[in-house]
Amino acid sequence: MPNPLYKRLSNLPAAGPQRTWRWLIPIFLVLLFLAVLIWLPWQSRQMEANDRQDQLIADTLWVEQAITFQLNRDDESVRLIADEIIKHHLSVTQFPDRLQPLLKNSRELRGIAWLNAEDRVIAATDGLQSTNADYVAHAKKSATLVRDARIPQYTPPYKLIDTANAMYIDYSVPLFADQQYLGSLVSTYSVSGILDELVPWWFAQDNEISLTDVDEVTIAKRASGGRGHDVYTHRRPIDLPGLSLILRTNSVKSAPQFLPNLLVGSVIALSLGLVWSLLALWRDIHRRLAAENALRQEVVFRTAMENSLVTGLRARDLKGRVTYVNPAFCAMVGLSTDQLVGRLPPMPYWAPEALDEFQERFTKVLEGEATPQFETIFMRGNGERFPVMVFESALVDAQGQQTGWMGSILDISEPRRAEELNRKQQEKLESSARLASMGEIASTLAHELNQPLAAISSYTTGAINMLQAGTINTSQLKLALGKVNTQAQRAGQIIRSVHEFVKNRDPIREPLAVRTLVDNIMPLVELQAQSSQVNVRVEIAPALPWISADRMMLEQVLLNLTRNAIESMSDNISTRRILHIKAVSADLDTESPQVVISVIDQGHGIPAEVAARLFSPFYSTKAHGMGMGLKICRTAIEFHGGTLNFTDNEGGGSIFQFSLPANFSHSQR
Repeated sequence: MPNPLYKRLSNLPAAGPQRTWRWLIPIFLVLLFLAVLIWLPWQSRQMEANDRQDQLIADTLWVEQAITFQLNRDDESVRLIADEIIKHHLSVTQFPDRLQPLLKNSRELRGIAWLNAEDRVIAATDGLQSTNADYVAHAKKSATLVRDARIPQYTPPYKLIDTANAMYIDYSVPLFADQQYLGSLVSTYSVSGILDELVPWWFAQDNEISLTDVDEVTIAKRASGGRGHDVYTHRRPIDLPGLSLILRTNSVKSAPQFLPNLLVGSVIALSLGLVWSLLALWRDIHRRLAAENALRQEVVFRTAMENSLVTGLRARDLKGRVTYVNPAFCAMVGLSTDQLVGRLPPMPYWAPEALDEFQERFTKVLEGEATPQFETIFMRGNGERFPVMVFESALVDAQGQQTGWMGSILDISEPRRAEELNRKQQEKLESSARLASMGEIASTLAHELNQPLAAISSYTTGAINMLQAGTINTSQLKLALGKVNTQAQRAGQIIRSVHEFVKNRDPIREPLAVRTLVDNIMPLVELQAQSSQVNVRVEIAPALPWISADRMMLEQVLLNLTRNAIESMSDNISTRRILHIKAVSADLDTESPQVVISVIDQGHGIPAEVAARLFSPFYSTKAHGMGMGLKICRTAIEFHGGTLNFTDNEGGGSIFQFSLPANFSHSQR
């Protein structure tokens, strides 16, 4: 068996040109690295020097533009003042006060003198030595210069004898009115003030700044940061009307050094890189731990929240497979998580009688068209059915892609039982109110029935007497029996109206003509009206649309409203006891046409304090009232999708008005 070591040695490459190149390549790379290591600092030094020079040029240009801009602003202000003098808007006495704001905002401007046509100073600011003969001579010289040129311009720099060698320049504006020379305005600048006021402090700290004339003679200099090193310099001309100056900048920075840049820069760069790497690593670890801890707390919180919910939660993927259920859902359907998660339809909680509905909804889910909210029937594990309200919404991942559907399921068994109980209580209350209404008109009803019964008794007694006497007159007997029949029908109609009104039954919504509604209730209304000597007027618009309503509920509403209206007019004189029942259509051109029925009286009206609680339950202004009449009326109207309101009648009394949706499947006859 060959020696393994030998085999490894035999696999090594043989000496030759190929092996020589393998040695030369690393050497070449090392030399290249050294060359780059030397070239990079030198290049960095050159780039730094170029950057400093470019920055100096840019800053000098900015300073030159700032100086030029401010001088132009000052010149414009002086020309405006000159225009005021020419137009005689500024007097000699007003002159100093007029210039105070300008001198305050432009501190490089030492002052302004006003010379008349004889070149005599007639007004000047406090900052000028207007009595200095040397200054007056220069001012006259400047005025003469612009008078001959007839345009504003600057004069060459000059020095006053007793001002410690300070240099000044004048900007003069001739005053001409209709070709007549009136004088001149001479504004005096301190050249050193221009550098002190118009050059930013940060620029003066890094550079020696000077202003020279075209002959390179220095006029003013500012060296807050020391003398310049003549390494980075720049010059910019400042062209003013009649005068050219040169702005020179000389940086106080020296040329960057090679060795310190290499050593210090390398160490700092490596140190900063190491610190940055450690900080980045620590920050990444800290963020990761914080994220994991936050995620852990979030999971614990969500789990506790989901376990405490009474709302069932169910998640499904795009294929309809259940991927998640919370404990509330499991308790709701009586099935465990293992029995639900991973299941595909049909689901064990689907009620067999609603299977077609579930399959249809599931098909829409697969098509991406889940119903956001619907009510259906679920089945518990023991077969018990219960109603639920389901809310569906899309599940979307972090990339915005839908991954399934999340459903919130509410067991609405208790609300349904409460609604049913409330409905039954409402029906009992309405029945009691109807019986109470009948009790209130019982005496009137007895009186009204007594009349047809007395007539029947009278006619039958006459017929019996005729038979006993043997004098039978066929025509008279027929007439008497016809009268008996008429009175019997009248009594029967009253009894039937009362019976229909008070009997209990479930609400039945059906097409109903308003005329039929009013005619059915009129016998009872007229009974009350006659007992109170109230005149009833009925006005129903022709071709009025039908309504879809429960007849007995609306009859109770009308009876309550008319009874209240009749009672409110009990103290009126007979001519003002008028009850008006009116029915019209409204909003026929809209999507929700209405039929409006009004009950109008001329009674005592409704005070404001009563109106605020008028529809409150158990509130009544009657001594023996239950306070439920108007509350029941409003509930009945709202059950039909309408509204019940009241307003004051302009002629006195009240107008109770309720509106109901029109039903155009039938037409009013």
